[in-house]
Amino acid sequence: MGAHDARAVSRRRALRLAGTGLGLALLGAGAWGCSPEDDPGAAGGGATPGGAKDGDPATTPPPGGAPKPLWSADTANTTLSGNGALVVSGGLALVAGDPLVARDLVSGREKWSRRGVTTPGARLLIGGGTLYLASAEYDGDVVGLDPATGKETWRSAIGDEYAQPRPMAADDRHVYVLAGILEKDFSTPNNVIAAIDTASGKVAWRERRDAGTEEHGITARVAGDRLVYTDFRKNVTVRDTATGRQVWTKKIGNANWEQFAVHKGLVIVADGRRLRALALADGAERWSLDSGDHTFFNGPQVLDGVLYVSDRLRGMRAVDPESGKTLWHNRDLLERAAYAWQFTKAGDTLYGASQLDDDGGVHAFDAATGELRWTYNDGSGDLQRWYVASGGERLAALHGRRLHALPAV
Repeated sequence: MGAHDARAVSRRRALRLAGTGLGLALLGAGAWGCSPEDDPGAAGGGATPGGAKDGDPATTPPPGGAPKPLWSADTANTTLSGNGALVVSGGLALVAGDPLVARDLVSGREKWSRRGVTTPGARLLIGGGTLYLASAEYDGDVVGLDPATGKETWRSAIGDEYAQPRPMAADDRHVYVLAGILEKDFSTPNNVIAAIDTASGKVAWRERRDAGTEEHGITARVAGDRLVYTDFRKNVTVRDTATGRQVWTKKIGNANWEQFAVHKGLVIVADGRRLRALALADGAERWSLDSGDHTFFNGPQVLDGVLYVSDRLRGMRAVDPESGKTLWHNRDLLERAAYAWQFTKAGDTLYGASQLDDDGGVHAFDAATGELRWTYNDGSGDLQRWYVASGGERLAALHGRRLHALPAV
């Protein structure tokens, strides 16, 4: 073995040892990948039939009653995947964990399975039809998988001088990664944001972040030619996607790392008791909405042109994202212990996954009026948060290590 090979092995071993501990701190900050030698698992079973047979039309439950799951299945999900633990792509429900598994949302059958793909803290990120992950070998590579088959279709690296690149956002042209700048003692006190060209696999740009910024707690989204992200340091930052140039950065009063919304030239963030809409162009405040109930807002989402947001008192609001005007305010959950933190929409119904299990689960609201129609809970008593994602006429609902398919009724 030559000197270069010895250094490479030493570096890789050190990073693997460091990464096993560091990964626990990267809650939702990145997604981890796999090597091309791994064979996707054969399609198989494992799902438990629920209240309807494959393909049977689901009926709307009686008022106040929740539908039964169409099927349920165990997963390898952990509590470390943040808001990227569940995605639906091409009729498949993908759940983070080891193994990473994709199931047909209609039948519940396992379509593919990959071991050694993710590490603690993995987050599923799909952009331009590719699932982007950081290599589980801690070798600096970023890999792309076909969500339909689990096969590796793309691989790149940002350089040996950087440690543990973690995909944070992606579009049709770039995958944007956060990586530590590797020092001689294998520490990473500073970090960079880089854009990798998805066509060539080459680094399009690399920008060093300010000293003192952290590698975790980053939530990012791409809006046209702008990369927007928030962090634990109470910053909202916008960069040019073509050059990496920082367009503006702004302090807010509270850390906002879970989710924010971008809509028609506005970045909308929860900032304590206020929702704030900042101009994507220059960061100027366009409107602000106070909770009015001495409570904090949770992260907002925009679905079909309407902004939905909950607060810590379990209130639910629909808001016009362009003006900040409240369309409806639902207080049906005020007597419950769990508020909805993640939303999806199917037809005329808004679905919200609760932050806690007690009196929570998946809530179904009338999207036009905000009326609470039903709440589904699996009765497991697991204290972990719920996740929900829509796929046509079905919902994927994840709770702890259990995945359920619900009819979108």
